[in-house]
Amino acid sequence: MSYRLVPASVAAMVLLGGCTVGPDYVRPDVAVPEAYRFAPGSPESPGPQQAADVVITQYWWSQIGDPVLDELIALARAHNYDVLIATARVEEYYGRVMTTRAGLFPQVGAEVGGTRQRISSGGGTVLPIDNPFNQVRADVYASWEIDLFGRIRRMTEAARADWAASEQARRSTEISVVAAVASGYITLRDLDNRLRIAQDTLVSREGALQVFRERFQGGVVSEVEYAQSRSEYASAQASVEQFRQQVAQQEDLLSVLVGDNPRAMPRGKPIDELVLPVVPVGLPSSLLEQRPDLLQAEQSLVSANAQIGAARAQYFPTISLTGMFGAASTALSGLWVGSSRAWSYGGLISVPIFTAGAIAGDVKQAEARQKQALYGYQQAIQTAFREVADALAGVQYTRSQLAAKNDQVDALSRYALLARDRYEGGYTSYLEVLDSERSLFSAQLEQSTLRGTEFGQLVQLYKALGGGWPLDSAPQASAGQPAVPAKE
Repeated sequence: MSYRLVPASVAAMVLLGGCTVGPDYVRPDVAVPEAYRFAPGSPESPGPQQAADVVITQYWWSQIGDPVLDELIALARAHNYDVLIATARVEEYYGRVMTTRAGLFPQVGAEVGGTRQRISSGGGTVLPIDNPFNQVRADVYASWEIDLFGRIRRMTEAARADWAASEQARRSTEISVVAAVASGYITLRDLDNRLRIAQDTLVSREGALQVFRERFQGGVVSEVEYAQSRSEYASAQASVEQFRQQVAQQEDLLSVLVGDNPRAMPRGKPIDELVLPVVPVGLPSSLLEQRPDLLQAEQSLVSANAQIGAARAQYFPTISLTGMFGAASTALSGLWVGSSRAWSYGGLISVPIFTAGAIAGDVKQAEARQKQALYGYQQAIQTAFREVADALAGVQYTRSQLAAKNDQVDALSRYALLARDRYEGGYTSYLEVLDSERSLFSAQLEQSTLRGTEFGQLVQLYKALGGGWPLDSAPQASAGQPAVPAKE
């Protein structure tokens, strides 16, 4: 209705002379390294480069080859509370876009009301025929702030950017949760393996303790050797209980990550049968389009840039149009009589003349926030490249440590066997047997830990590379979520 109330000259001015105050966003130049440090084939990682061109798949964890892990990650993506909170926050920011964008259009409303009143007869006022009397009124009204200088458009642009940033924050949360579940499950399987090693050692030392008890009772060995055997058995027993505690606590952690109360967790393949994912290394520049935290930082920069224009637009006139059409009568049936009709329309132009620096202060704040967002974006990029380099270094050096530890376990296994043979043959004391078995037990636990650490470093690498999710240039509408409103 209100568009009929706009004078032709004003409409022409809106259509032909509208402009948007403030700077348009341009992605800043950033320093991107030519290659990742410690990437396969680099000078600091002189191994073969067979993994350099591997594409990061959306479900990278499926490469590990454990259906139980796949199921746990699916549960976490659907039920983890951090993910659910982040998803609800995206919906909140979408609502902000709708609210801000509504200012670009006329606002139309209606009022219907009625009163009954009596006018005093002693005040010299001309009284109506009926006193007391009824009055019924029905109005349709409209108002429209013409966004001639782009204030609302800039605010809408900022709201859209904030919405996009919230979607990237949701993706970042989901990637972190997936990485936490994968790392937590691998840690659980590592603890299971260490518990098995401790239990096997306990069984072995229990057998040795039984032999030494019989030999001590028969006078074959001294009480010193019997006490040493008892001590080693008790040490292995304490290790078993320690690992049982850690397994239970790790199960509780995983339960919460998948959105459940603490409970026993299912198991799939042992850690020795899990498949190491291939090291994925692409072009460093692709990291800017892959990592959600970088995309979030850039959208925050877009929002801050748009808010400069919204602040500067306060220097210019604000043009508002209003209109009303209605009717008033002493009876409901009289509303439709021509004489009861009432209407009005008008315009208002407000221009700031003296604000004592208030608008300049708003502009200065907006420009300062834009600088903060820019520096935050640049800092996030440097942090991202550092995290990738750290993860690649962790993968490389953990593998080197594990290879050395494997050799040590093989050597200590042989040493323990030879030491026991020497002791049984009377060529050495039982102290050598104890020393060899302690060293082997410790090395086996460290070997299992390093194997879990290797998986953990690969998980951190995938997380540092953006988690393998498809590239998004804007938030995508999910089930039950409205599509992105078209840009004006």
